[in-house]
Amino acid sequence: MSSVTDEKTEVLFPTDGDYQSFDDIDLSPLMRRAVARAGFTKPSPIQGSLIPLALEGVDVIGQARTGTGKTAAFSIPILEQLDGLEDCRDPQAIIVVPTRELADQVGRELERLAFGVPTEIAVLAGGKNINRQLRQLQNGVQVVVGTPGRLHDHLQRKSLRTDKVWCVVLDEADRMLDIGFRPQIERILRRCPRQRQTLLLSATLPPAVQRLAKSYMIDPQIIDCCQKEVAVETIEQRYFTVAQDQKGELLRRLLKREDPKQAIIFCRTKRGTDRLYRQLSRDFDKCGSMHGDMQQRERDRVLQNLRDGNLRILVATDVVGRGIDISTISHIINYDLPQDSDDYVHRVGRTGRMGRDGIAFTFVVPGEGEMLTSIEQRINRELIRDQIEGYDASPQVETAKPVEQAPKKQTRLNPMFRRVKRRR
Repeated sequence: MSSVTDEKTEVLFPTDGDYQSFDDIDLSPLMRRAVARAGFTKPSPIQGSLIPLALEGVDVIGQARTGTGKTAAFSIPILEQLDGLEDCRDPQAIIVVPTRELADQVGRELERLAFGVPTEIAVLAGGKNINRQLRQLQNGVQVVVGTPGRLHDHLQRKSLRTDKVWCVVLDEADRMLDIGFRPQIERILRRCPRQRQTLLLSATLPPAVQRLAKSYMIDPQIIDCCQKEVAVETIEQRYFTVAQDQKGELLRRLLKREDPKQAIIFCRTKRGTDRLYRQLSRDFDKCGSMHGDMQQRERDRVLQNLRDGNLRILVATDVVGRGIDISTISHIINYDLPQDSDDYVHRVGRTGRMGRDGIAFTFVVPGEGEMLTSIEQRINRELIRDQIEGYDASPQVETAKPVEQAPKKQTRLNPMFRRVKRRR
């Protein structure tokens, strides 16, 4: 592992050859068996860098793109150091995540890695039965995973005790601050003991995340796994230029050409998601949709169907753009361009998980060229222009009729600004 040092902090840049096996990390025999059973062989760069530091008890900022094994990176050291429930019935670690779906996913990963050791894990997220959560907290838990809003709710009810917490994890910190959770996060951090360990995981480190780290972390070690390229190298990334009214037909032709194992199609709005889902359901089997207006039970059902292979095409908003780890996703299609380039990175990261191959397509309509350029600058690579054989969905040039009408409009312009004849 190489390091770069400035006046204030040391930034670690992991390399692929740091650890060849989890046996090279100081883990218990039980954890090694659980890791092997979970299918992990060689630690990813973020895992090989963060786990040893976390086991030492230091604060760590881990910058890593989605799909690189961040969840296991912070889960393993927490599980290795938990006291048994008979010794401590209050939460010892709190993991804060931005969405309900990610909370469920982290909870499942913890249970998988805790194999062989009875461990009480509570998932506290909105849309879930709060009375069940209250009973679980009352009976005693060792690890709490939750969204900022629901964790804050339990703090107000005094049902979440934080006196014994020795580790707080902020996962997808940039996303949580983007959607306005800073007040809740700060209250959670203030309620936990000062002498604790804080692990902050984020795909990007904007100023808001840096300010949060400066206020609530003690001499954090910084691990940067994004120094070379933001987008996963195993993901092929292409784009189409398309007229707005041709996007639906282009999508149908693209799906028939690619015949994806599983695909997520991203739309910008909830209404657009529902409309596109209805259109695709007429031509393709095993379609589903997901957005923020759906009840949590329905959202959970859709994701489970996707994991089980019962869904082949999912039309969704950015509610599934972060942290959802389903390794069978082969295709990502940006039917609508995202609002910013970071959202593009997270959308595309739903495929190509943990080194697997994947492909992403983006539809670009007139007027969105600047956003395409911004995305290419963000990921430091150019997207490849694609085309469906025998079909041209690109915007058509103007017909002769509007050109003939143009001189009539020009007669109303001030002649002094027309010193040369306009060219056609």
